[in-house]
Amino acid sequence: MSYIITSPCIGVCDTSCVDVCPVDCIHGPLKTDGSGSEVAELKEKEDGLKGLQLFIDPETCIVCGACLPECPVNAIYGSEDEVPEEERASIRKNYEFFGQTCPPEYM
Repeated sequence: MSYIITSPCIGVCDTSCVDVCPVDCIHGPLKTDGSGSEVAELKEKEDGLKGLQLFIDPETCIVCGACLPECPVNAIYGSEDEVPEEERASIRKNYEFFGQTCPPEYM
């Protein structure tokens, strides 16, 4: 089980969640490492974050809950099972961002 970031993060990429993560598992929107370090530079460009979001590495996430209250757009869910049906594609996107295979029950 892993926390999942869903579509409300798209175009926002607020890194408050990154700052509180004790295991450095939140990355993106472009790099699978760097803890969102590219966000500040992208924000300066016109349409820099358009279509982009942050992701949580399912292999690193310890499901501690630190990120949940920090997300200003309520894009983070506590597990794949909590993600609403209309956001299920986010589960696959999170796994694939890190080059991992999404568990079949969440496809």
